[in-house]
Amino acid sequence: MELNDLTRNPGQWLLGSGPESDIVISSRIRLARNLADFPFVGQASAADREHIEETLKNGVAGIEDASRLLYIEVENLAGVDRQFLVERHLISREHAESEGARAVAIDGGERFSIMINEEDHLRIQVMRSGLSLEETWDEISRIDDHIESKVTFAFHERLGYLTACPTNVGTGLRVSVMLHLPALVLTRQIEKVFRSLQKISLAVRGLYGEGSQAMGDFYQISNQITLGRTEQDLIKQVRDIVPVIIDYERQARQFLIKESHENLHDRVSRAYGILRNAQTISSEETMHLLSSVRMGVNLGLIRDLEIPVLNELFLQTQPAHLQKLTGVELDSSDRNIERARYLRRHLHGEPQGDAPEKN
Repeated sequence: MELNDLTRNPGQWLLGSGPESDIVISSRIRLARNLADFPFVGQASAADREHIEETLKNGVAGIEDASRLLYIEVENLAGVDRQFLVERHLISREHAESEGARAVAIDGGERFSIMINEEDHLRIQVMRSGLSLEETWDEISRIDDHIESKVTFAFHERLGYLTACPTNVGTGLRVSVMLHLPALVLTRQIEKVFRSLQKISLAVRGLYGEGSQAMGDFYQISNQITLGRTEQDLIKQVRDIVPVIIDYERQARQFLIKESHENLHDRVSRAYGILRNAQTISSEETMHLLSSVRMGVNLGLIRDLEIPVLNELFLQTQPAHLQKLTGVELDSSDRNIERARYLRRHLHGEPQGDAPEKN
């Protein structure tokens, strides 16, 4: 498998086939680990980072059949390829923008990715479509056990796994669920929900995690504290609260249908019309309009689209994805034109035509 193969195959977490997938896009669990014999990445020398990368490359080997595991040295990637992996949620922005020896291992279905030399020596993440936290935990536990059988992690009998950031000490576990909450945004209830989550130590982040904006009404709900809590406690905390948020979102959607049906239908139809006919469109506007259309499909207001297609469009219209799909580096203006062309082609059956020429 090669990096370019990812552009042609959406990851399994985008299939829209998991439990509660009308609202829950994906479940993700991440583990942070460090090797016992090396300083944390922030204090490591260039030689240390190289040794860490080589040690963990060997530790990752054998998790999957070699033909299905893509191992990438991130420092050797072009900028657009690093951004492509960020957009695909396979590496973090910090990992893309860092310096020195670092890598990522990705399985063929994008069910998991393993970042080496991010904030910690090792960041394992597993993703599943819909609300599938138990299945996600079983998979990441298997991967963690495999790697720990080959290397020695930094572990303290009282504190647990040692990590670069104190908030991750203990289990090193981050449980995260990505939700699509357009009705709570439209009914202006979203801030009230967020305040309630903060009171029980759950964090709310945007589409690309910490410090990112909530584009397209997508929000990630995750635990904030790991120290003094077991893995099952943390998973249960998120698993118990997410159905409550799902119920709030569904109630808000039914309120909009009942009390403002014409306005809602008009909003959805206008969004669909713009996406089908625009000649130039930004990434931000596309996300906003696709959000309305996705809600419209789930409410039966649009009947000729399927959720997996929309989930893929959210991803494929991102800047780096467009450039990978066309094979051409594009400035912002050309991306907006190509994005509109791509949307017309997939929503309106327009012939593909030629890719934009290089300047």
